[in-house]
Amino acid sequence: MRECDRTRVLIVDDSVVARKVITDLLSSDPALEVAGTAANGRIALSKVPTLRPDLILLDVEMPVMDGLETLRKIKRLEPDLPVIMFSSFTRAGAKVTVEALTLGAADCVAKPKNLSDATSQDAVTKELVSKIKAIASARGKIIESDALVSPRPLPAEEIAARHRVDVVAIGASTGGPNAVAEVLGSLPTDIPVPILIVVHMPSAFTPIYAERLSRSSRLVVREARDGVVLEPGQVWLAPGDYHMTLSRKLALVQIKLNQDPPENFCRPAVNVLLRSVSRVYRDRALAVLMTGMGEDGLRGAELMHAQGAQIIAQDERSSVVWGMAGAVAKAGIARKIVPLREIAYEIVRCVKVER
Repeated sequence: MRECDRTRVLIVDDSVVARKVITDLLSSDPALEVAGTAANGRIALSKVPTLRPDLILLDVEMPVMDGLETLRKIKRLEPDLPVIMFSSFTRAGAKVTVEALTLGAADCVAKPKNLSDATSQDAVTKELVSKIKAIASARGKIIESDALVSPRPLPAEEIAARHRVDVVAIGASTGGPNAVAEVLGSLPTDIPVPILIVVHMPSAFTPIYAERLSRSSRLVVREARDGVVLEPGQVWLAPGDYHMTLSRKLALVQIKLNQDPPENFCRPAVNVLLRSVSRVYRDRALAVLMTGMGEDGLRGAELMHAQGAQIIAQDERSSVVWGMAGAVAKAGIARKIVPLREIAYEIVRCVKVER
């Protein structure tokens, strides 16, 4: 591995205090550089052509031009420029931030009420820096690998072994809200199996995100509730701060929610869902691992693969961060590694087998 130039960040926030604090926090990391600051979206857009930032940190609620309008214009002018939303987790802030995530923002970070507090600063710095580096690294801005790792190809007979699928489980994180919305928007209304989704999101975001997914697709998407029975065509999103699992009673499969300890620093965790899917459905399941930081989902996908279930991974080029999907691909357990635009097609192909 070799070091490259520092990642240049443009900070957009109407608060003078927030701009100063975040500038100081990011500047303390030698891999990062604050390219500039802006008090609103209009000023930010005027600075992008000259500053050429590698990433924008964008406030949600601002005068003149808010975060959502700014993001739309950034994505129209600079579609490959990543944006992290820096939002308070009030309902108003959460609603706009979820909208931003489904419009292409790479991720979001909670803005604490008191940025002057040392504990809040430490937490924000840790989360911000890790996300900025992961997203920038994926775009080749911080590090490049001298040797690319190729996933191990599966034997032909293993690829050909396709059988009935009775449930689809989807896991995503960084870049996932927009990617999942694109997949669901391409699925037909008559999908013959239930779909379960885990996206790493705070609890204030998931009910709004479920509503947003319903509006943008032909399927009804709901935030999961404890005890509901799975039926074909249903789409259930794990609520923030709760793991989602399954329980079988004779022919009925129910959703069970719990607040067991986080896994991979996540609750909900994709691993928790996939382990449960493996126990309940064995080989009659499909897991789809999508864009996201870290390796959440790998262990659960390995269990599903051992049972004979099928795994699909999003490819690197279409992922914001090829962490979760990349871990599954590199482990050699993915039946297919496909671009985002083909995931819905592959899901439909799998669920139609033996139907």
